[in-house]
Amino acid sequence: MKTIDELLAEGVAGKRVFVRADLNVPLEGTTITDDGRIRAVQPTIEKLAAAGARVVVASHLGRPKGAPDPAFSLAPAAARLGELLKAEVAFATDTVGESAKAVVAGLDDGQVAVIENLRFNAGETSKDDAERGAFADELAELADVYVGDGFGAVHRKHASVFDLPARLPHAAGGLIATEVGVLKKLTEDVERPYVVVLGGAKVSDKLGVIDHLLEKADRILVGGGMAYTFLKAQGHEVGISLLQKDQIPTVLEYLKRAKEKGVEFVLPVDVLVSAEFPDLKTKAPANPTTVASDAIPADQEGLDIGPETRKLYASKLADAATVFWNGPMGVFEHPDYAEGTKAVAQALVDSSAFTVVGGGDSAAAVRILGFDENAFGHISTGGGASLEYLEGKTLPGLAALED
Repeated sequence: MKTIDELLAEGVAGKRVFVRADLNVPLEGTTITDDGRIRAVQPTIEKLAAAGARVVVASHLGRPKGAPDPAFSLAPAAARLGELLKAEVAFATDTVGESAKAVVAGLDDGQVAVIENLRFNAGETSKDDAERGAFADELAELADVYVGDGFGAVHRKHASVFDLPARLPHAAGGLIATEVGVLKKLTEDVERPYVVVLGGAKVSDKLGVIDHLLEKADRILVGGGMAYTFLKAQGHEVGISLLQKDQIPTVLEYLKRAKEKGVEFVLPVDVLVSAEFPDLKTKAPANPTTVASDAIPADQEGLDIGPETRKLYASKLADAATVFWNGPMGVFEHPDYAEGTKAVAQALVDSSAFTVVGGGDSAAAVRILGFDENAFGHISTGGGASLEYLEGKTLPGLAALED
């Protein structure tokens, strides 16, 4: 896999360099609530621009239906990128149409442009190889060189991620190189004890990584909505909490395997419950009740780990040498249910371990809750991509960058 430094050594001055970034930032209207992914690709863009490249940045945002949708426009991300670069960033209002062609043609050496959301074109995500390839052909006309640096999308077999690199000289950007290097530390010659913290809503989203980590981790801590399927599997009442009944047999098998392999599997001992889901817009007080995890009332929903579980999890993280965390412990967006996620983040900050926050909601949470990003070993930009890498899967976007 060619690095961006090798590409720069060959010379990019005057060349149109297509950077497949991940600008899939959370928005409230047109306001970006977390610009972490834009800042993550900024160094790659700055290096290319400083070397005289004509930089064409492309990304997806959200899940539009293969046609333009103003709610998913990349215009706010392009504006924020310009602020970070302290330079004008041109914006094309389409992907491969007249606007994109004109904007790219108008670039001078060292200038940067962003084209509109790639998923506004159905060819980007098509499962049909020919349709995807046709869109990749059109994108290739905008560039001379391809740089893959959208780690959050490398697990997708999409036109700009998988097909386009085959049509242009290509290299991996600095962000992808960093992400892969970190993930190798979690899969090869891991320093122990190796503790994994998993949260989030659905246990089904994490089954593959649990299956794989049962062979590698020393300790697995579970929180978030997915914990209630584990508690139900153990025979406990979980009330109206998130539950995937169809996953109970698999969960039971994993608990059995963990015991056989000597992997410590830790579940909440207490939880915060309420009969109503909190209002995340007004942040009105929710007044939750704390109950033992085996005593959840039938009409209540678990929404965060409780104070005893916070202490327990902090103690289980204290002696770790390596920690991977993916998924919040509760509905962290509401202050009454943020303490569990905050406690895990603080335990990682206090730890001397190599700590990796595995993207997605976990990465957003540490920023929203006010933690210094530099206090963690690494904050990934790709939750799904990180999980699939840890499952041992081949990621299309990484395979496409191999020479």
